[in-house]
Amino acid sequence: MRMKTVSMKYGAGTLDVSVPRENLLGVIEKKSRAKSRPEEDVVRHALEHPVGSGRLGEILKPGSTVAVVVSDVTRLWHRPFVYLPILVKEINGAGVPDSKIRFIGSIGLHRKQTPEEHTKILGPELAGRFKIQDHDPKDEANLRFLGTTSFGTPVSVNKTAMDCDFMILTGCCTYHPFFGWGGGKKSVMPGICGFESVQRNHRMVLSDVVGGGQRKEARNGNIEGNPVYKDSVEATRMANPAFLLNVIMGYDGKIARAAAGHWFDAHEHACGVVEELWGVPIPELGDLTIASQGGYPKDIEFYQTGKAIYNAQDSVKPGGTLIVLSECREGLGPEDARRIFLDFETTKDRESDVRSVFSVPKYVCWYICAAADKYNLIVVSAIEKPLLAKTNIRVVKTLPEALDLAYGGKGKDLKTWLMPLGSSVLPILKS
Repeated sequence: MRMKTVSMKYGAGTLDVSVPRENLLGVIEKKSRAKSRPEEDVVRHALEHPVGSGRLGEILKPGSTVAVVVSDVTRLWHRPFVYLPILVKEINGAGVPDSKIRFIGSIGLHRKQTPEEHTKILGPELAGRFKIQDHDPKDEANLRFLGTTSFGTPVSVNKTAMDCDFMILTGCCTYHPFFGWGGGKKSVMPGICGFESVQRNHRMVLSDVVGGGQRKEARNGNIEGNPVYKDSVEATRMANPAFLLNVIMGYDGKIARAAAGHWFDAHEHACGVVEELWGVPIPELGDLTIASQGGYPKDIEFYQTGKAIYNAQDSVKPGGTLIVLSECREGLGPEDARRIFLDFETTKDRESDVRSVFSVPKYVCWYICAAADKYNLIVVSAIEKPLLAKTNIRVVKTLPEALDLAYGGKGKDLKTWLMPLGSSVLPILKS
């Protein structure tokens, strides 16, 4: 039997995945990849050719105050320590000294960061010149109310950022499982908004009926009829950022492209680039998809594995099988993520808890459990089985064990897709 073997990342190493060629539908990845250019050149080119606005030197006024909104350490993989020094040089060149620049940590509902993590974000050179002030969504004294969106969301935004003359958003444009797209407006909503603002916005990912699950419009790559996305755009328009810099990552884990300019127009441009680099049309759905979360640090915790599950499920038939490779050396994830797996017996009860007080880890872990109700979900991981005993997720230590479970009762003639970079590539069914 002729086999097709693909090496997929797992933890710090790789696993060889072999499938009979006659059963292989294909490898879901880009056949043509972005040409390799020095990351610094990519960022400079974006800043020199802004979309929908002038360059920073034409926008900023000498001596004005500038808030630079930066993603937290969970987004370190998009290499802010590369692009932030270039951005600061451009700001300085517009006549704004270091003393007038404020770095605001776009935390959303994530935890506060350590000084060591701030240094990793800024890089050694900037860390010697600047501090990051992490946004606190519950610090009412440092929030400014801007109004209410058409969806009924009260918009309160970080006062330190709003008090500056100009606000610049930074981050990475990617697919996002309920905003449609990451980056852009997410730096404001949820990044630097108040707790109640974020709760109201994020709860719209769920249907109006408890037990109804996720709205079909709130999904990867979709903005049409997506209330989470549209609400965040309205909130960001109220905050009125002056400029945006978003990077797009390549297959090698480095910055492949970037977009800069008007916060909405430049992000729209970036979304098109993400589609070009990471969207993969497929002609049909498979019986089985084997996907890697992407190796360490992307598979550091189980709750991160939701990213590969979101994407891979779009390549498999309803009731089909998903095998996800994700080491999870640090366990399930944050405490609120652990609770979703350990404290509830049913997916509906988990959904009710997500609705009560929304957090991203809780939502992601509920979604993983919901996916395990729809698909035969098997995870190759270091996670101990008892931790997921109350779910329909099946955990094994090795790929051969996973394949035995997949083939058991269904036979080995399963039409199969392979996804080496499951957390990044989005399969798009042509029909």
